[in-house]
Amino acid sequence: MTSRQPIGTRTRRGAVVATAALLSTVVLAGCTSASAARLDVSHKPFVLSAVTGVKRVAQLTGHDSLNSTARFEIAGQDLGSMFQADGKTWFVFGDTFGQRDAGLTGGGGTEWRSNALAYSTDTDPSDGIRFDGYVADDLGWAKELIDSKKVDGTEMTAIPTYGFEANGAMYLAYMSVKHWGEPGEWDTNYAGFARSTDGGHTWTKLDAPRWGGESNFVQVSVSKLDGDLYFWGVTHGRFGGVQLMTVPEKDVEKQAAYRYFSGTAADGSPRWSSSASDAKTIVDDTVGELSVVWNDYLSRWIMSYTDGGAASAVIREGATPWGPWGEKITLASQDEVPGLYAPFLSPNLTANGGRTIYFTLSVWDPYNVYWYKADLVRR
Repeated sequence: MTSRQPIGTRTRRGAVVATAALLSTVVLAGCTSASAARLDVSHKPFVLSAVTGVKRVAQLTGHDSLNSTARFEIAGQDLGSMFQADGKTWFVFGDTFGQRDAGLTGGGGTEWRSNALAYSTDTDPSDGIRFDGYVADDLGWAKELIDSKKVDGTEMTAIPTYGFEANGAMYLAYMSVKHWGEPGEWDTNYAGFARSTDGGHTWTKLDAPRWGGESNFVQVSVSKLDGDLYFWGVTHGRFGGVQLMTVPEKDVEKQAAYRYFSGTAADGSPRWSSSASDAKTIVDDTVGELSVVWNDYLSRWIMSYTDGGAASAVIREGATPWGPWGEKITLASQDEVPGLYAPFLSPNLTANGGRTIYFTLSVWDPYNVYWYKADLVRR
């Protein structure tokens, strides 16, 4: 079995899509003071000047990890995006293997599960995150939550790209992967949701909403704000730009309720369209495996992702969910961490008022997930 490949590079001009109209002030009716700041379209100069002190804190998965995941029949797995539900932080993993042959590089091994889900009540990120457990089967092994055919060229695997809570249920956004291609490239059948109403123990694939395998919402990051869900999306692989869609939380399972960011009005307020074909690219770069969270220290949104063009993990700041977005800053390069990918920001675990951020980072060899920290430097 061949899993996703390590970062490969491709040349593409990367540019931030910044809208000049985002210079005026509008009143955001119906928003709390906290959320109003997160949607404020008045001109806000960029404040993030650098990232320092990037450091590996701990290994989260694998036999030798902080969590000794052999007890869950896990020798290797990747990804590790995070979301909060039921008083826990949930860690969403991709292809997971119980045993790995000596000398094996990258994804592969026995006891293959397309995905796995760990949970934690650890609130001290400074020394790594200790898992309370995994969603497990009767043997105590981390179990596959979303099934897949595991047939190359038909459906190779089903990879969850992010999780979120809505209306008292848990959701996993996932992509049906048809074929793993060249480094940083893969083909997908579609993207959709699976839902759990029993605390993550069982999951049901939903027939809707779904997006086609060539859409710009194959991989997403999700945040909830004042009863609305925001989805930042990219297509399959690591060589496309970011677009944005939103839906009322109550309508999360209604395809027709989704609206796509299509630009800004003269007063700087966002325009939304019912058609995905109208969606505007808000970050034009070579983007894969992204996450977006609000940062209190900067009073800005921050976005991290795998930069397929530069073979690195990067971060940007955003004034609103749709931008403008600042220039990318490198979190870690291939020279520093060979085989890195998927830098997922923690939505709730920070230190020093948000100045110190924490994130997961996958490493192709030994195909496991690590916990990192970094300090944001404000102008």
